[in-house]
Amino acid sequence: MPHQRFPKIEITYLRPHEMHFVLSETDVSVANTLRRIMIAEVPTIAIDLVEFSLNNTKLQDEYLAHRLGLIPIRYTGPPSAEGAGGASAGEARGVDPVGTFVDHRECTCTDRCNRCSVEFTLDVNYEEEMEAAGVTQGDGEDAGGLADRTLPLTVTSQKLISNHEHVSPAHFMSVEENDVSHDEGVSIVKIGPGQALRLHAIARIGISKEHAKWCPVAVATYRFWPIVTLDQEQISTLSIKQRQQLVDICPDRILTIDEATGEVGVAENFHEIATFTEDLEVFQKTLKRRPEDADFVTVVPADDVFLFYLESTGCMDAQEILTSALRVLRSKLFTLSQNVYDLKDM
Repeated sequence: MPHQRFPKIEITYLRPHEMHFVLSETDVSVANTLRRIMIAEVPTIAIDLVEFSLNNTKLQDEYLAHRLGLIPIRYTGPPSAEGAGGASAGEARGVDPVGTFVDHRECTCTDRCNRCSVEFTLDVNYEEEMEAAGVTQGDGEDAGGLADRTLPLTVTSQKLISNHEHVSPAHFMSVEENDVSHDEGVSIVKIGPGQALRLHAIARIGISKEHAKWCPVAVATYRFWPIVTLDQEQISTLSIKQRQQLVDICPDRILTIDEATGEVGVAENFHEIATFTEDLEVFQKTLKRRPEDADFVTVVPADDVFLFYLESTGCMDAQEILTSALRVLRSKLFTLSQNVYDLKDM
C-alpha cells in the first residue's frame, strides 16, 4: 500500500490528570484529528436535567442548572468490554463510561433507568447546616472557619448525593488541588440565613459536540517537534564572545556552550522549550561574513512528529481520555471503510 504509515505514541509524562506524549510516524491530519476527537467526541457523563423543589438563593434556577452541568462527573467503576481500558474494580480511576451507560436516546426504557442515567440529589438548609456544625449566633470561630450564623455558607459538589456507587462529582482535579483548596469541592452557590436549596438532577452520557459540559479536557493541544541543526564548521569561525551571544540571544535557551572548549551544543530538553526562535534567526545574520553564508543554527518543525499536551477536567484520567479517543477514531475509520466497500458493490 503506497504511503502506508504506522503511527507510534510514546508517553513522556504521566499523572492521573495530565499527560504529555509524542505522536510520530504520521502527518498533521492525523494529529489534528486525534486532538479534535479528544475535545469533542470522547463520551463522558454530565448533569443534563435539573428539577428544583426549593431555591430561594440569590442565583436563578437556570444559572444554577448551568453551573451544575459544568461540574465534572466521574465514573470509577470497572471498565466494560466496550470501554475496556485501564482500571479494575475497586480502583478510583476515572474510566470510560461507554458500555456501562448508553445514550438516553438509544435506551429502551420509557423515561430513564440506571443504564442511561444517574440521579443526584442536593438538599441544603442554612440553619440546619449551622446547627449540624455547632455554630450559634455570636460564637467564636469554629473548626470550619465560620464565625457565626451571619456568614454565608458555600454549597459545593460534596452536597451532591449520587444513587450510583461508582458515579460521583470530581470534587478536585488532583490531590495537590485538594490540599490547597479552601472549599470541600466545586463551589455551586453561597447561601445565608433563611436560604435553602433543594433539587433533583439527572446525569447522562454525551459528547461535547452537543454541549461543552461533556468535554473531558481542559487542555488538548500539540506542536511540531523541532529539528535543530548546528553547522559546526560555520560556528568555528566565530569568536568565543560571538558564540556566547548566539547562545544568549535565544529566549528559549535551546543552545548551550561548553565553558572549557567553547563548543556550542543543543540543550537536552530542546524539544520541550523550543517555541520562539526568531530572535536567533535574525541575530545570526549579523554574525555572517557574507549574506550568502550558511546559517550557524537552523530550527525547522518536523512534519511527522508531534508533541501533545493533555489535561483532564477531572471526569476521566488523562490516559483514559487518550485511549477512548483512539477507540473513537478506530470506529470512525472502520465505518468509513465499510461505506467505501458498500459503494464498490453498488
